[in-house]
Amino acid sequence: MSLLSENPPAPLGDRLRDADTVTAEFMADIVSQSCRRFPSMGQRGKTAHIERLIQSGAWTDAALALIDLELPQWQVRRLVYDEGEWHCALSRERELPDWLDQSIETHHKDLALAILSAFVEAQQISAPETRTSVPGVRRVAGSLCEPVCVDNFG
Repeated sequence: MSLLSENPPAPLGDRLRDADTVTAEFMADIVSQSCRRFPSMGQRGKTAHIERLIQSGAWTDAALALIDLELPQWQVRRLVYDEGEWHCALSRERELPDWLDQSIETHHKDLALAILSAFVEAQQISAPETRTSVPGVRRVAGSLCEPVCVDNFG
C-alpha cells in the first residue's frame, strides 16, 4: 500500500500555508474543494474568464476573480507587503473602521497564496451550516448538576 493512500490529504488551509507557489493542479484542488458556484451556469462569462486566467497562470487575478464569483458579499479590504510577506484582509463591511470590522486576515510570502488563503477561510465562514429547524438539547447533564431529593418524608 502506498503512503499516499494511508494518509488523508491535509486540510486546504494547511496546504495553502505550506505551499510555495500556485500550480494549475493546486488551483483545481482549491476550486473543487471550496467553490460551490464554479462552474456557474448563470455566470458563464465569469467562469470562462477564471478558466482563462488559470490556464494562463495569472494566479492573483484568478484568486480575485474567484472571490468575485464565489463571495460577492466579501471585498478585499487591504493588500499590504510588509517584511517579506503579503497580508490580505477580506471584509464584508469595508467602509467600517478597522476596529469595528470583523475581517479575515491572512499572510503568505506569495501574493496569490495570501489571497487564496483568505478566500478559503471566508468560504468556510460563509458555508451554510447544516442544522435542523428545531434546536437540539444536550442529553448529558453537566458535572455541576446533581439530583437532589426534595420530598419531606417526616
